[in-house]
Amino acid sequence: MNGKEGPGGFRKRKHDTFPHNQRREGKDASLSSPVMLAFKTFQQELDTRHDKYERLVKLSRDITVESKRTIFLLHRITSAPDMEEILTESESKLDGVRQKILQVAQELSGEDMHQFHRAVTTGLQEYVEAVSFQHFIKTRSLISMEEINKQLTFTAEDSGKESKTPPADGQEKQPVTWRLKITPVDYLLGVADLTGELMRMCINSVGNGDIDTPFEVSQFLRQVYDGFSFIGNTGPYEVSKKLYTLKQSLAKVENACYALKVRGSEIPKHMLADVFSVKTDMIDQEESIS
Repeated sequence: MNGKEGPGGFRKRKHDTFPHNQRREGKDASLSSPVMLAFKTFQQELDTRHDKYERLVKLSRDITVESKRTIFLLHRITSAPDMEEILTESESKLDGVRQKILQVAQELSGEDMHQFHRAVTTGLQEYVEAVSFQHFIKTRSLISMEEINKQLTFTAEDSGKESKTPPADGQEKQPVTWRLKITPVDYLLGVADLTGELMRMCINSVGNGDIDTPFEVSQFLRQVYDGFSFIGNTGPYEVSKKLYTLKQSLAKVENACYALKVRGSEIPKHMLADVFSVKTDMIDQEESIS
């Protein structure tokens, strides 16, 4: 039998000649090497960042759901008497949404907002849509990004967690402050989605016999569309995508205002909402040409 072969004629591998204790010592040495320790640190950092990203995704989902519920509530406004009651209830719902945004601000404290922006952008856009919709119902104007960001500055009292540690002698404890700033892209996308809700608001108002609201909304949508037209293709890709939907909403409202202005009281009240079902072939032709 060949000396290099073991029982059964199988050739021994070179590392089989080393004792097992020496192999274990080499493995332990490799685990404690600087390279392995560095990679363990990287693993912990990546796991921590991934967990935070998942928490932010869940918070964004909650913000989206509650903001949509607020929008649905605001669509229930059909007359002046119930407006104040619904606006008060909507403000309470938005306060609950802001508590969720406070948790987002606490998660992002000390972090780079842009690294986690994709996780929270959907919820922030929906919040902008809800807040701007409520603001339009109140004032018939567009809320600014600065006003929205002012509402997203929180202190320890806002979070309901007051510090129980007494301040040092002669020193007042500074209140903890958290801030979350809506990015310009989130603001623009939220305002673009607002135009669709305003078109639905016109349908509801016309169906209830209110023929003044469509003209107010038409003028407002024209101003918003002009503003987006200045951005054009130089803005983010998502903004240019929603420009077509904005144009459709504007065309439907303008067609309804045209019919109401020309035909006036000839249209029965139960058929006023059908005015919005008129399709605008001109827009589709313009889009196909461009």
